[in-house]
Parts: sequence; structure tokens; C-alpha cells
Amino acid sequence: MGMAWQCTGLRWPDAQGPPVLGWRRGGVVRVSAQAYGTEFGFRAEGERRCVGARGNVCPVGAAVSGRSTGARCPECARLDRAHSVAADTIADDPRTYRVYLAWFGPGMVKVGITAEAREAARLREQGAVVFSWLGRGPLMACRRTEEVLRSALGVPDRIPYMRKRAVRGALPGAAERRAEVAELYGRAVALEGAGWPESLARLPFEAVDHAGLFGLDGEVEVAWAVTGLVAGGAVAGRLVAAAGPDLHLATADGAVVLDTRLMTGWELAAADARAGVGVPLTDIGGGGVQGGLF
Repeated sequence: MGMAWQCTGLRWPDAQGPPVLGWRRGGVVRVSAQAYGTEFGFRAEGERRCVGARGNVCPVGAAVSGRSTGARCPECARLDRAHSVAADTIADDPRTYRVYLAWFGPGMVKVGITAEAREAARLREQGAVVFSWLGRGPLMACRRTEEVLRSALGVPDRIPYMRKRAVRGALPGAAERRAEVAELYGRAVALEGAGWPESLARLPFEAVDHAGLFGLDGEVEVAWAVTGLVAGGAVAGRLVAAAGPDLHLATADGAVVLDTRLMTGWELAAADARAGVGVPLTDIGGGGVQGGLF
């Protein structure tokens, strides 16, 4: 071991292009675009190790759980979060931020913030099917707006990935998706003057729909989700859709959603698309109970 490729995660660098998986082997770094309709497969080998934090390797190369999406030991996880905007520890950040409203499925709308320089990459990374900007300004003004919407309108700032995955197979039409975001936008701007920070500039409503980009504009079956990888376990099939960190695969064992964050920290070898799935799964399609295939 030691010279196998390690996955560094799924990214969405292009607003119109496919997602890419990052790979590292020794000092070599590369990416591979993930095109719908193509074969996808790998086998996890050895033991999963901590991926480190903020570009630094884990000093002890700690072993981590195959079910963790973070793939970090407690020490590296603390270091990573200490420098995160989400942790609210960077109050003097001079960059401009934006507040957004994001829709993931019927009744699943959240508020969030992202650095303006990142444009909409954060929305694609979360799997937002539709979003609109709400405002822009300093970090703390955006943070305050996020809090106002949470308290005044009951809008969450987080939606569990399992809920997002379960509804992707039966999304309503584009007009209905847009209308739900537009309704929340209207309620949000009605709060101007009632706690909305003066330094936050409102941005006009403009719904951006990612269903086509994600491959969700047709019928997509949702049945199983991978809950973790195991040594020697394979995940292989045909890529049919992707959203956020998730890849939707048509496999010999049915429709499977793979959270690519589970791939990080493992050494991975190629597997034939006919290999199917040999890792633990959970039912997210309402088809019954399955303890796992492995």
C-alpha cells in the first residue's frame, strides 16, 4: 500500500460543467470529470486514515471510522473547524459575503452564507436544486441576516443530507421549485427595517435551477444509500446523477447513492462496473429493510 490513489473529494468547479473527483498519490494530484452515463467503480483497500486539516497531514496518521463523512481524527477535526466560517470564529474577515436561499426538495428551504469570491460553488457543493441570492455585505452582517431569518421565519440553516437524498427521485416541476424559493424571498425582504443589518445590500430575486446540471431533470430512482466503506468493499455501477457530494449510481444491486466524502482517507483501486456493491447500505427509497450488502 502507500502508492494507491486517495480520493480528496467531489467538487463542482464549473457552473455548467460536471463535477470532478480529486485524487492524490504521493505528490501527484489530479482530477477526473464525472460524466453521466459512464461507468464508475472502486474498491477500498487497507485501513482508512485521517485526511488531516487545512492542507496539513495528520501527524499520527490516525485510523478513522469507515462511516465518518469527515474522515478526520478528533484533533484534526478541531483544527479544521477552528478556521471555518461556519464556526463563527473569524469575525474580522474582510471579504464580502453573500446570503442565499436554497431549495433541496418540497418544504426543504434553508438560508446560508458564502464568500462572494466563491460565486455559487457552495450551492452546488450542498446539492441545492434551486437557489437565489438574498443580499451581500460584510461577514457579520450576513451572519446577522441568517440569524434574523432563522428566528423570525423559522428558516433552518442546515438540512440533513439523508433528507435531501430521499426526495431527489420525485422532484416537482421547475415552476413549483422556483415558486417556493420566491415565496421565502418575499417573506425575507419584508423583514427589511426589522433587524436586517443596514450594511447588507439586498440582491434581486433570481432563481438558479441546478436540476439539469445535477442530472435530476428526468426520472431518477432513489433506493439505497451507502452508510460506510469497508476494506475490500466495492462500489460500482453507471453514474446517472450527482448533487452536492453525492453520486447516484445504477448498480447490479439497484439504485445506490454514494456520498463521496466516505471515499476520503481510503486507498482505492479500480473495480469493474459489474462488481456491484459490497458495502453497508441503508434503505432511503421506502422499499423495506436491508441491513447491508457486504
